[in-house]
Amino acid sequence: MDALLSRLFSSEEEELYILDCMAYLMIIMAFGTFVSLLFENVPYGRYASSKYGFPVNARFAWFVQEIPAFLIPLCLVVWTSSAKTSLLPNQLLIAMFVCHYAQRSLIYPFLIRGGKPTPFVSFVLAIVFCIYNGYMQIRYLSHYAEYPADWVTHPCFIAGSVLWLLGCLVNLHSDHILRNLRKPGETGYKIPKGGMFEYVSGANFLGEITEWAGFALAGHSVHSSAFAIFTTVVLTSRAVAHHKWYIAKFEDYPKSRKALIPFVF
Repeated sequence: MDALLSRLFSSEEEELYILDCMAYLMIIMAFGTFVSLLFENVPYGRYASSKYGFPVNARFAWFVQEIPAFLIPLCLVVWTSSAKTSLLPNQLLIAMFVCHYAQRSLIYPFLIRGGKPTPFVSFVLAIVFCIYNGYMQIRYLSHYAEYPADWVTHPCFIAGSVLWLLGCLVNLHSDHILRNLRKPGETGYKIPKGGMFEYVSGANFLGEITEWAGFALAGHSVHSSAFAIFTTVVLTSRAVAHHKWYIAKFEDYPKSRKALIPFVF
């Protein structure tokens, strides 16, 4: 794989420049996505629409669309050689990314209970994003990211790592609550209760946003920041849409519950 990438890029400087451009492009895409989401929700789950293509089974869609962000990092780390992968900060940041997508691709899809099919267009766009982001994040961390020798003790890395872990735990616990809302044989939507759902409608989204904000703080790069920005834009929109949907559907929906940020928003 390293030989293939070497043929694609004539020098390390050229590849690093391209990785930087990919990060800035993702930030631009985040702003474009922000504007588009003012007019329409991301079309999957309860907002799925047939105009975005034929439906794809939810379990199959989640597995296939997320697996590139797990396999590509593994290939880049295992099949390419670089001194950067032996450095502790780089290893820990790569582990954060890989752990998330290992859970998202190998565990989460098979725990889904009767999820709504994903429109084909949304499915394909998710695959493209995971390939794009998986390569950008891990190629940078495994070959180009340079940190001070004591970076793992730096306040930014410590705070970022703690945020990543807290976000991960909130995300996992919130997904668990959502999966267990309905008893076997039941259909329809219910009001989620417990955990961070006592404070916000988008507890699972809050967890993932926190996760990648922590990753960006610990990673201290435009690449990790771009991912955090894009994630925040998409999931904030989804949290707000869910909050409005719950209020409209349930007359007894808790009045004190916010959309995404406890007590604030």
